[in-house]
Amino acid sequence: MLRILEQACGDPVQQMKNERSATVSKILNFSCVDGPGNRLVIFLQGCNFDCKSCHNPHTIGQCDSCGLCIPSCPAQALSLSEPYGSGVIHWDTDLCIKCDACLEACPKQASPKTRQYTVTQLLAVIRKNSPFITGVTVSGGEASLQLMFIVDLFSALKSSPDLQHLSCMLDTNGSLSESGWHKLLPYLDGAMVDLKAWQTETHKWLTGRDNHRVFRSIELLASRGKLYEVRLLHIPGKSDFDSEITALAGYLQRLPSSTKIRLNAFRHHGVKGEALEWQTCSEADMTALAEGLTKLGITSLVLPSAYL
Repeated sequence: MLRILEQACGDPVQQMKNERSATVSKILNFSCVDGPGNRLVIFLQGCNFDCKSCHNPHTIGQCDSCGLCIPSCPAQALSLSEPYGSGVIHWDTDLCIKCDACLEACPKQASPKTRQYTVTQLLAVIRKNSPFITGVTVSGGEASLQLMFIVDLFSALKSSPDLQHLSCMLDTNGSLSESGWHKLLPYLDGAMVDLKAWQTETHKWLTGRDNHRVFRSIELLASRGKLYEVRLLHIPGKSDFDSEITALAGYLQRLPSSTKIRLNAFRHHGVKGEALEWQTCSEADMTALAEGLTKLGITSLVLPSAYL
């Protein structure tokens, strides 16, 4: 009888081995700023933008186990093992004191403190927290770089009787192709899209990429009723939302009235390089931008609750 069941259902250990896995930077069990309600947020490692203003630059690169971070760890929580002849960084979570010295030492804007999760393993994490959350948000880095993992995860959530009530959201820079969105849309409840700048030249200077695909993503999501929020990071004197406010407002007015427009204030927390010398966004700066957009008919604005 056991053999018959194994033939019918397969070996669960082997099934897990055959699943797609994702490189996860962090899991936040509870968040009220990453989509509607209280959410579990999964941050995936890796990004295809190189934003000068990035507040989490250690999520951009992928660890190649070079070992340069190991001497920087005061708790000796990092080591280099060599299974099958190739070095792999091992992170001992029990020893780690969360000082982030390893992140500062990494030359690739990566992190040795990541984990590989299968869909089954993440479902177990979500299931444990499901009584306390209204949905799951996948963020990054740029989460869509691991698109098919997200498709599998959201599909599994929608088909699980005890989890299908949870909404599935994506936090993205909008760089996903149209064909990629079509793979995800059947399982997606909404997306939060970052628009880094209005002018292509400004966007490319800030991120290393142009914004044509970002606009196409916003418009596609809007047409399918899946655009939850557009996020604008205001960097006084650097981003061009204030100088291009009329064109920006005209564009935002064409989006569904249900779409939230979230204004975020640039701070120095986490940033590196020349951005440390940039002027931060004060409450007065943000109020001026918000008032200008409001006068031009944008009423669905969400402003920061604090300017720390």
